[in-house]
Amino acid sequence: MSPSDLPEAAERRLGHGAFSSGLSVADFAACLEMDLEPVGLVQGFCAMQWSSYAGGLRRGMTPYGGGQGGYVENYQCPHGMISGEHRMWGQNYQQTWIEAAWTEGFSSAYSRMLEEATALGADGIVGVVDTQSSLSDAGIIEFHLLGTAVKLKGAPVATGTPWTTYLAGQRLAKLFEAGYAPVSVVAVVSSVRVWAYCMTEYLMGSGGASMWAQNTTPMEIEQVVRAQSAARAIARKSARDQLHGDSLHGADLQVLEREFEQGDVEIQTLLRGNRVRRFKEFEALPVPQPTVRLS
Repeated sequence: MSPSDLPEAAERRLGHGAFSSGLSVADFAACLEMDLEPVGLVQGFCAMQWSSYAGGLRRGMTPYGGGQGGYVENYQCPHGMISGEHRMWGQNYQQTWIEAAWTEGFSSAYSRMLEEATALGADGIVGVVDTQSSLSDAGIIEFHLLGTAVKLKGAPVATGTPWTTYLAGQRLAKLFEAGYAPVSVVAVVSSVRVWAYCMTEYLMGSGGASMWAQNTTPMEIEQVVRAQSAARAIARKSARDQLHGDSLHGADLQVLEREFEQGDVEIQTLLRGNRVRRFKEFEALPVPQPTVRLS
């Protein structure tokens, strides 16, 4: 089929060039209403080889956390018993090397997504989705970021780094309505390892179950509670360090736990959100006007 055989509307669309988008129909329409024109689907990848020790240490090996400058808390046996099976010591510590490796992988994928958006002349990236998945049993983790690059209609050619946000559509419109503009996505991870001492092992094992069966007074597992609190606090502090005085909108905190032995646990938290900055006072958007009457 020659170009002259195409319908006039098709020739007009092809003449303006094609673009790709990861937005839903509703989000796409909302972006156009805000004068944000999609220019392409952009992605970033990074595959990281996770070191063998990143998956957790076996009992009896020397812990790596004590000299890393992060959170460390020690626990001592209150019984004074000495035996090969009795755990006389325990420790919670921040696994800073895991956090550093995760940050490197995420940042590399994020930077490559920005490079694709910059090549398209985009002002920002909306609807960002980030995932981490294992590629094999060899400890390889793939970081994948994806979003829709957009240009502000009528704005001069973009020269700076595009802004990014997990938001799109009406949620993004409400953000602008409230007087905030997106700056960047924020994603941080924290990792805390629990090496159980005798009381933690007892309460998390068969001893704790028998205690409940005897209707004795419940006991808080202090070491695990402290580790959970520390993991969340570390993630919040890391996020604040990236905000530089801006606000975090739409925060989402996910917690993953892995148990290696009885009472030995690894706690990882992933905190995501949108870094936003106020640019005006609240101003309500115009009320939508009905276009179809049913009466």
